[in-house]
Amino acid sequence: MVSEVKREDDDALIAAARHIRDRAYAPYSSYLVGCAVRADGMVFRGANVENASYGLTLCAERVACANAVLGGERDIEAVAVVTESSPPAPPCGMCLQTLVEFSRDPGAMRLILVNLQGERRDFTLAELIPKAFTKSQLGG
Repeated sequence: MVSEVKREDDDALIAAARHIRDRAYAPYSSYLVGCAVRADGMVFRGANVENASYGLTLCAERVACANAVLGGERDIEAVAVVTESSPPAPPCGMCLQTLVEFSRDPGAMRLILVNLQGERRDFTLAELIPKAFTKSQLGG
């Protein structure tokens, strides 16, 4: 029964990421990304927003994290990312580091990577960024 509930939760998270992907603003790369994060049972979404000054581009994962933070959440449990890449593309390093900031346990945070053809790859955050920089390195 637990696996069925988790599967339904995952399906809803993937659907939210797939839906928000259509709202991405990607006039330069035409590479649309949708992301949904789950925190305390609530889902927060984000899509990539490009800029002519490429360094100002916002990744979908960071937008979704920011929406969760603005919603009062600080502990993200699961992440779904939808791209067109085959195999499904993982978040970039900057996004992985952002996810670390809002993960109580990187070994427990689940990342579900999906593409438009339905391919799926599941990881933990710790698998994708095994030696993350955390506040413990800051000292004091």
